[in-house]
Amino acid sequence: MDKWDKKRKDLNNRLRRIEGQVRGIQRQLENGEECEAIAAQMSAARKAMDKAFFTMMSCAVSQELEKHTIMTEDMESGVEDITRILAKYA
Repeated sequence: MDKWDKKRKDLNNRLRRIEGQVRGIQRQLENGEECEAIAAQMSAARKAMDKAFFTMMSCAVSQELEKHTIMTEDMESGVEDITRILAKYA
């Protein structure tokens, strides 16, 4: 199993959860809930999407590096660290 196979599966699961969050937001809108409560849920969904995006960018960076050199564990760890930092502070 490729190291990205697990990450792809995790990303797909994350996107399903985000989809559920968005459906929940739609229900909140339809039910006329308070704007602040809806905004909080939108913020959570956006943050989850940002984390998924940075994971995909990590994949893109790793794939590009692999085209030009053999990825070492240190390089892969560095890409993962950068991804974690971006997801945390973006």
